[in-house]
Amino acid sequence: MLVLKFDKDGLIPVVAQDYRTGEIRMFAWANEEAVKRTVETGYAHYYSRSRRSVWKKGETSGELQKVIEVRVDCDEDSLLYIIDQEKNKACHTGERNCFFRDIKGDPARKVLPFETLQRLQEIIKSRIEERREDSYTYRLYMQGEDRVLQKFGEEAVESLIALKNGHREHIKAELSDMLYHMLVMLTLRGVDISEVFEELSKRFR
Repeated sequence: MLVLKFDKDGLIPVVAQDYRTGEIRMFAWANEEAVKRTVETGYAHYYSRSRRSVWKKGETSGELQKVIEVRVDCDEDSLLYIIDQEKNKACHTGERNCFFRDIKGDPARKVLPFETLQRLQEIIKSRIEERREDSYTYRLYMQGEDRVLQKFGEEAVESLIALKNGHREHIKAELSDMLYHMLVMLTLRGVDISEVFEELSKRFR
């Protein structure tokens, strides 16, 4: 293990990043004991400066953070926890992450490109679970997998045509439709898009 550089108060800053979506879930501090407990248990531990004690994230709320990997920055004075946010809400306010406002204090609702597919599949799953009659996703789901596959095939063909014709706006629109229907089918099969990305990641050399 690297020799970490704690500050004069014995603390080191920690950023928690979501393994699936890539979003930054929260920022906190850790001391040597918190880091040790994190490594030993596989769950995120931090140090509360107000309570002056180590705490396990989600111990009371149930919002546990399973730690996939701990990374150390180049100066060895800050940490990155790659985590699986088990109940999907990291902030004590009930938001999915602590960075839900912009510099003006307004809600920061834009989904960033790198998290789009994962977040979209979350919405697809919720529409199906909630059985929302006003939802296109739920209505498509109720028509069965053959209909979903048909729509996916149609959008795939339209994507090929758009790519062949080379119109940028058409390409973006048609591939977006195709990816959406792909995610619906993956959801029906119980496959998370992160599993596909994991398969791709194995192919890096």
